[in-house]
Amino acid sequence: MKNHEIDYKISGDELQCVEIELDPQETVIAEPGSFMMMTEGIEMETMFGDGSNQGGFMGKLFTAGKRMLTGENLFMTAYTKVSQQKRQITFAGPYTEKIIPMELSKLGGKIICQKDSFLCAAKGVDIGIEFQKKLGTGLFGGEGFIMQKLEGDGMAFVHSGGFVVARDLQQGEMLKVDTGCIVGFTSSIDYDIQFVKGVKNVIFGGEGLFYATLRGPGKVWIQSLPISRLAGRILSYGSGRRKEEGSILGGLGNLLDGDGI
Repeated sequence: MKNHEIDYKISGDELQCVEIELDPQETVIAEPGSFMMMTEGIEMETMFGDGSNQGGFMGKLFTAGKRMLTGENLFMTAYTKVSQQKRQITFAGPYTEKIIPMELSKLGGKIICQKDSFLCAAKGVDIGIEFQKKLGTGLFGGEGFIMQKLEGDGMAFVHSGGFVVARDLQQGEMLKVDTGCIVGFTSSIDYDIQFVKGVKNVIFGGEGLFYATLRGPGKVWIQSLPISRLAGRILSYGSGRRKEEGSILGGLGNLLDGDGI
């Protein structure tokens, strides 16, 4: 293996964290702001890019630039165990989530995921970008033309919103998914979009104009609560109006709740 080997333990139900155990000179890389706690004997280093085996300053600069295109921070943080005893470090995501461990060596060496889903990984995992080759998928797929890819043969950890459903799709088997609910999929999956049929479904269905379609063979991970959906609902309640009930009924509902109109 070219990547560092790490042991881990995931704790919690809906607010999870991952504890990683490091042997001497093992390193884990993580997104800035994901650190939770660590025992003595681990050194922290902020660096360009993802810490993969890229030679020279230009290679590191290119890696960092790729991360900026996916909406991630220009820098990453590496945590290296320097003492002779095993030490532990713990990471957590920024919202209510599930943490998904991905052993890349058993998943074809490559995972494609939404842009803000990476949490941490063994040093040597390459965090890059994946361009959507189909025009319609890039315009209407909910993730844009650029997604994130994780490559290597080590462990990587991805975080998602709510509960996560993992599905193994057989050859030709297709799954229709809300575009915001995709966490990631193996590189063998064919990712596309499909227009929602029926005028009433489009206008009143409340599910948008397009489905994402994922066709096997391969593995996919689907989240029950995208952070964008949660944020949108919080904003709608914060406005003081009940969109789903209309202006009059919404006002009556607010009066019954003691919120006024």
